[in-house]
Amino acid sequence: MQPESRKLLWDACTAAQWILDHVAGRTLQDYRLDEFLRLSTERQFIILGEALSQLARKDPESANLITEIREVVGFRNILVHGYAEINDELVWNLIAVDLPPLIDTLTDLLNPK
Repeated sequence: MQPESRKLLWDACTAAQWILDHVAGRTLQDYRLDEFLRLSTERQFIILGEALSQLARKDPESANLITEIREVVGFRNILVHGYAEINDELVWNLIAVDLPPLIDTLTDLLNPK
């Protein structure tokens, strides 16, 4: 793995973990009512997607080990370019269902056994 790849993976993993840490104990309704939480969560998703987008360009071999990479980068693009159509339920579902296994994958890549 290239040295810069580790930094990008660390950025992606840190952003994903930030999201989980800050929504812990919250509900979808809490998320909808807390503008700061929504905006900061979206920002962390953007960082996550951008880091993985750069990883795909700079180190395709490592990026190919992340099965969800296209979806993550695509979601980043929606947040940046389609911000007026962001669906809170979709974001909440991504956090609850997709983020934990993605964090596991990123952590495994950062800490190979």
